[in-house]
Amino acid sequence: MDPVAALNRIAFLLEGAQAPGYRARAFRTAAAAVSALPDGEAAARAAAGTLESVKGLGPKTAAVVREALDGQVPEYLARLEAELEESLRTAGPTRGGEALRAALRGDCHLHSDWSDGGATIEDMGRAAAGLGHEWAVLTDHSPRLTVARGLSAERLVEQLDVVARLNEEWAPFRLLTGIECDILEDGSLDQEPELLDRLDLVVGSVHSKLRMDGNAMTRRLERAVRNPLMDVLGHCTGRLVAGGRLRPESEFDAERVFAACAESGTAVEINSRPERLDPPRRLLRLAVAAGAYVAVDTDAHAPGQLEWQILGCARAEECGVPEDRVINTWPAERLSEWTRA
Repeated sequence: MDPVAALNRIAFLLEGAQAPGYRARAFRTAAAAVSALPDGEAAARAAAGTLESVKGLGPKTAAVVREALDGQVPEYLARLEAELEESLRTAGPTRGGEALRAALRGDCHLHSDWSDGGATIEDMGRAAAGLGHEWAVLTDHSPRLTVARGLSAERLVEQLDVVARLNEEWAPFRLLTGIECDILEDGSLDQEPELLDRLDLVVGSVHSKLRMDGNAMTRRLERAVRNPLMDVLGHCTGRLVAGGRLRPESEFDAERVFAACAESGTAVEINSRPERLDPPRRLLRLAVAAGAYVAVDTDAHAPGQLEWQILGCARAEECGVPEDRVINTWPAERLSEWTRA
């Protein structure tokens, strides 16, 4: 077994299981270190017992390399694969979502280490392509979210150049330009309009004052979704239902907000992160009844989290979202035409 592939697969599985970020990074660092060695050196060091002296390798990662070079499936990798298989077997009969997932062509919401993601733009793009996506949208945070290293106008322009260079190498896969833009308290968007207009897709999300008065939140969201520069309303209630902290839903008039989404052509996101699964089912059904478009997104902050899309697909199927209203099922050309319109 190729040791670099084994190390990267372990990192991918750890990210999908929401293990602490440093664990996945350790295996990705080790994969890069082994990949940089001259041909045959990893095997020679394994035989001599000196793998741990390579910068970026420690006892656990070196053990994976040795086992892979010996022709074995590394024990740690086998255990993670078994845990994944068991979790899928347990959830399989009731989870669903496979039919819609097969129809998806891309993901409208993912982050890189340019803001608060844990992997490079290159790693996120390659992982999306490896899952069979035709396209994905890079949506790092906007400047107001300083805790997430949101992109200033200058950094966003720099990122656009990076994405353009990568797309020259990656065709036919396309990494679309985007942003997760903070919806400010008055409903305006946290980035220069001229820059937002250059992007392929804009996700707008509330990250502050989530407990504001329901009437004020309704006005805030209505103004945002009617902004012609905004394309997707991200994790609309802001709730957290699992993980280290819980957070209740923001209060707002969902029927009014989703009607505004339908009228203005702004999609409602099904956020597939296990700790969000936002919107709740009752609100998702209201969005369907309003006739709004839907985006099934991962909000991935690491490559392994891109597989979470199946969770959002299951909720979409359960709540009767028509496949032809899911913007992720469109080719990139149609998506770009829609955001421009």
